[in-house]
Amino acid sequence: MAPVLVLAAVLWGVGAVLGTPRRTRWTMIGLLYLAVLFAHAVLPEGHPLRTTLGGSLAEWLVLGGLVALVWVYRRGLAVLKSRVARDAGAPETEAAGPARFREGELPRYARHIALREIGGSGQTALKQARVLVVGAGGLGSPALLHLAAAGVGTIGVIDDDVVEATNLQRQVAHADDRIGMPKVFSAERAMRALNPFAVLRPYHRRLTPEIAAGLFAEYDLILEGTDDIETRYLVNRVAAGLGVPVIGAAISQWEGQVSLWHPASGGPCYQCVFPEPPAPGLAPTCAEAGVAGPLPGVVGSIMALEAVKQITGAGQGLRGRLMIYDGLYAETRVITVHSRADCPVCGGQGAG
Repeated sequence: MAPVLVLAAVLWGVGAVLGTPRRTRWTMIGLLYLAVLFAHAVLPEGHPLRTTLGGSLAEWLVLGGLVALVWVYRRGLAVLKSRVARDAGAPETEAAGPARFREGELPRYARHIALREIGGSGQTALKQARVLVVGAGGLGSPALLHLAAAGVGTIGVIDDDVVEATNLQRQVAHADDRIGMPKVFSAERAMRALNPFAVLRPYHRRLTPEIAAGLFAEYDLILEGTDDIETRYLVNRVAAGLGVPVIGAAISQWEGQVSLWHPASGGPCYQCVFPEPPAPGLAPTCAEAGVAGPLPGVVGSIMALEAVKQITGAGQGLRGRLMIYDGLYAETRVITVHSRADCPVCGGQGAG
């Protein structure tokens, strides 16, 4: 095979010196390859020309197949990159997040782009998305990290708490050397280390009725994973009024639950399913009842995955469905939930 490969290299080199287009050079090498195949297929075994060319017909066919596979892979990758670049070329607006991918971003998201359910258009949607996470604790920590890693363009996080030693058993966005730091700034540092391209907006304050509507209006999707009942109902009430979808979750001890609350798209809101807050003592906090360390990571990651699906339109989300995860017995159940016509928040808007 060596003489043929040397001749191919000479053809390529001479063409490069003469300024011959790459396509013409590849055509010349392709014709040389076809001539070699023809000689091996037509000439009898032991013919001097076949001996000079080297190899056998089968070996040359295998070599051609390998080259073809490499070409198809490189061509496919080029098509994906061009599709993302074209999608990212849309003008940026105040209503959307950063639209253009910067140098170094596309290789970062290659595994997403390779998924047919996401692809270039889905990754662009993630880049333009604005997601607010309410709470930077057990559920917020893994959700924030995965949102940043997935390429969500703008991520807000609101929490008035600071990092404590008791948090570190489960709140993976924080670290020992950040004890005493506001959680939103600790989470910002962790997200920045994962993805320097994301726009991060930390709000070190408590979510109150006075600021909720103005804040939520700046985002396309809200993730709520606090252990405060009043905040949970507040998020639901304000988001439903604005038509903003909420991926809500809760955990206790070994169990977690996740759903998408979005009456504007035909699903129930949180208060449709949970009309009244639980009586005092029936829903203890993690501090009171305890929680398995990895459980928030599992449920928070599911929240982030559902966020990626909601933004890109991939798969089936949890609108009208409640996922219940039992970590103690490794069981997952999904039950159907419905809107209520007498719901004081959405009035059964999703019932129709």
